[in-house]
Amino acid sequence: MTAVVYPLAAIAEIAGCFAFWGWLRLGKSWLWLVPGMASLALFAILLTRVPADAAGRAFAAYGGVYICASLAWMWAVEGVRPDRSDAIGALLCLAGAAVILLGPRS
Repeated sequence: MTAVVYPLAAIAEIAGCFAFWGWLRLGKSWLWLVPGMASLALFAILLTRVPADAAGRAFAAYGGVYICASLAWMWAVEGVRPDRSDAIGALLCLAGAAVILLGPRS
């Protein structure tokens, strides 16, 4: 379940934030905010579907997925290919997310 929810949440969050970016930085119409806000609301709803014992832990583990999805967005939508440092950083973040999500609890 988590492996599906986190990527969907990342897409929703990035799309919502990009709508604001488009409006404020790219000169797009304020109407971009309507789907942007809906996308951000969907993001928040999706994160509540992660089976975690604490919201903070679910959000922290999500951070690694968000970083990787952001780099994928940068490549696919903005046409900027991630470099070696981006890839290494993303792998480190995913490793940290795995430790947070899957680590033993007392």
